[in-house]
Amino acid sequence: MESSTSRLPLIAGALGVVVLVFAVLVGWLGYGKMQDAAAESARTEAVAAAEEQAVAMLAYDFDNVDEQTAAAADGLTGDFRDEYMNLMQNIIAPGAKEKSISVQVSVQASSVVSADADHAVTLLFLNQITTSSENPEAVSSGSRVRVELENQDGRWLVNRLTPI
Repeated sequence: MESSTSRLPLIAGALGVVVLVFAVLVGWLGYGKMQDAAAESARTEAVAAAEEQAVAMLAYDFDNVDEQTAAAADGLTGDFRDEYMNLMQNIIAPGAKEKSISVQVSVQASSVVSADADHAVTLLFLNQITTSSENPEAVSSGSRVRVELENQDGRWLVNRLTPI
């Protein structure tokens, strides 16, 4: 008959395995909770950045279009920034100055399509009010845009804005 002291290492080993499994489970659940919190934070921050940046990119006044374009470009990623600056400086701004065009933009609704800690896709419903020397009566139009963002150094930057 075995003595109780000879079973002690087996019991200690089994308890060690149970403690290890429990620790891994707690760690895994904690990590999942942190990931969920990071995703929720990303969703909130990204949609706010998308709203702010869409208004900055699409609204302009013919008197200040160059300054507004430069300020908006600060919230864009590299390649998209270059595309935006090219469009604004070579097409939009000259036309705005020539025809005294002003555009006001407001976000009517927004939602997050997807988000994680580094990337987000949002959908914005916008209202644009345009006036010009040719059409001094305000013209209102609605639009939807898909805004893709990247988190770079803790800051959400737009890397694509697509009308849909």
